[in-house]
Amino acid sequence: MCLIWGTTYLAIRVALETIPPALVGAFRFIFAGSVLMLILWLKGEMLPAPRRWTGLALAGLLMVVLGNGAVIWAEQWVPSGVAAVTVASTPFWMIGLEALLPGGERLSWRAVLGVLIGFGGIVLLAWPDLTNDGASGRQFAIGMISLQVACLGWALGSSYSRRQARSENALSAAAVQMLCGGLMMLVISVARGEWSELTFTPRSFAAEAYLAAVGSLAGYTAYIYALKYLPVSVVSLYAYANPVIAVLLGTLLLAEPFGARVMVATATVLLGITVVPRGEGTR
Repeated sequence: MCLIWGTTYLAIRVALETIPPALVGAFRFIFAGSVLMLILWLKGEMLPAPRRWTGLALAGLLMVVLGNGAVIWAEQWVPSGVAAVTVASTPFWMIGLEALLPGGERLSWRAVLGVLIGFGGIVLLAWPDLTNDGASGRQFAIGMISLQVACLGWALGSSYSRRQARSENALSAAAVQMLCGGLMMLVISVARGEWSELTFTPRSFAAEAYLAAVGSLAGYTAYIYALKYLPVSVVSLYAYANPVIAVLLGTLLLAEPFGARVMVATATVLLGITVVPRGEGTR
């Protein structure tokens, strides 16, 4: 999961070259959810009962439409490496939300310190572009806000999905979430008139195929499976690997900026995640 999702930021950026944002998400998750359902059916596994689909669809709305869709939207203007570093703040949202939920872990001084350090790194990363008065500055600001919406949606969806997964087959739950989330994004794409803008190049098609088969079918399924059997704070460790991989790939393959500020900001965000206490008993 750590390795796969570190590469998806680059793939999203490439897919967006010719595929509108809502369709990027719709194609990948409808494909992944449908294929996973077919695999489960061929293996004789039971899918969730119809009465449970509403809850799973809500998890799909939070994690697929908000959590992933907002990242896709943001990457129209935010470099893939910067997006990955910003999304690395997701563990802070997850830990904070868990502390507010019944039975969740209480916030410690280390958790608060880690959150402050991490968000300081994000401010350092984004500030020069946010203070740009031009159109590019406004678009970048919209992208950064969208990324925080994605973090919040992903954190809410993870906490909710974890509670749902306790009574579900993790793989069948992932299949329904992806399919429902993908269909919601398909509706959004129709409402936005994206089909008239859709074109494919070998490059964008390959990126979309990678997102569907590897990023969603393998990565998202692994995430839902991990949520069922591991504490949320442990599962959120994927945030260590994602920014490093994404920044390196964006720099090497897309010539995205990688100066001293990006290096220091990335290190600061990861330091914040490191400071936050983690333990096997965390719930």
